[in-house]
Amino acid sequence: MKFVDEALIDVSAGHGGAGCVSFRREKFIPFGGPNGGDGGRGGSVYALGDVNLNTLVDFRFTRRFEADNGEPGRGSDQFGAAGSDIVLRMPVGTIGIDADTGERLFELLEPGERVLLAKGGDGGFGNLHFKSSTNRSPRQKTPGWPGEARHLRLELRVLADVGLLGMPNAGKSTLITAISKARPKVADYPFTTLHPHLGVVRVGPDQSFVVADVPGLIEGASEGAGLGLQFLRHLQRTQLLWHVVDVAPFDASVDPVAQARAIVKELKAYDAALHAKPRWLVLNKIDMVPAEEREALVRDFVRRLRWKGPVFVISALAREGLDALVRATYEHVSAHRRAAVEVPDVRFEETHTPASQPDAAAVAMPAAPARRRPGKPRPAPHG
Repeated sequence: MKFVDEALIDVSAGHGGAGCVSFRREKFIPFGGPNGGDGGRGGSVYALGDVNLNTLVDFRFTRRFEADNGEPGRGSDQFGAAGSDIVLRMPVGTIGIDADTGERLFELLEPGERVLLAKGGDGGFGNLHFKSSTNRSPRQKTPGWPGEARHLRLELRVLADVGLLGMPNAGKSTLITAISKARPKVADYPFTTLHPHLGVVRVGPDQSFVVADVPGLIEGASEGAGLGLQFLRHLQRTQLLWHVVDVAPFDASVDPVAQARAIVKELKAYDAALHAKPRWLVLNKIDMVPAEEREALVRDFVRRLRWKGPVFVISALAREGLDALVRATYEHVSAHRRAAVEVPDVRFEETHTPASQPDAAAVAMPAAPARRRPGKPRPAPHG
């Protein structure tokens, strides 16, 4: 299946049905009174987070979604039927942005989370609601209210704990293949990874974390060079970045330290928040260096890069040093998860609906003010 992480769609809720003007006309009942029913509510459009989806390809070719209109009211006190709702299933991690204003409207972060995209219009009032002691034969009715319509831009940001960062051919795809069941394309030429890949790393029976591999960055990526910049958004949800560096490039004129600096520069130019995330240095392909030269090479690399964070020396192909990297990463991710549970996001709780309540709208778009149905005024209290 083709990986698609952006889409433009139009959603339109159904219009409410019009109210009806009708009077009861039966034999021997000369003054039956009004019996025109209300119109039905228009159908609404919802988005539902589906864990079984991992791409927005379903919205690349079908871009317009319209809910049914409500039926008009009828005589004999019959109200019109409500229009059917539409539920659009989207991958978890999808962000909805108003294409006209640029406002972020919703974000699906959990399976089963449901969001209201466009609210259906209310049905109009029939003359049944306008009768009173002074207006016994009302001929008033109201039309149905229009449903909401929105032009949305959908962006998918994969949910992962760890993101792989590095130059093309740094060994990122080989690394994710060695530690998980993911099988991205691996070859001896650059840009073999053309879209993000996710891999689940199993540390124990109930211990795991998710790694995201994105296309490699090159110098000048912030100005449009290469493929990796457009996929960096998938690293914005991660808790940790692995900066993978090839310490033994085939081209002897290539300086790995200069490449590492170029990656950091492009990362900072793209997003300061992403640049500020915890980042570990992972020196890959150490098996290509003679054993007696490895320690000196690593020491010189760290000194020239002026690196102060954690350093891991591995060989993804020979599977050397992976256990220490995986174990330390799981401890870091676990600590982050425990901290997130202890300090919940209050803003998220206000708009979030648990997966145990799939029928409730988790996040509602700004809707029209509620309308009060006409009726008789309440009598003033006695005394």
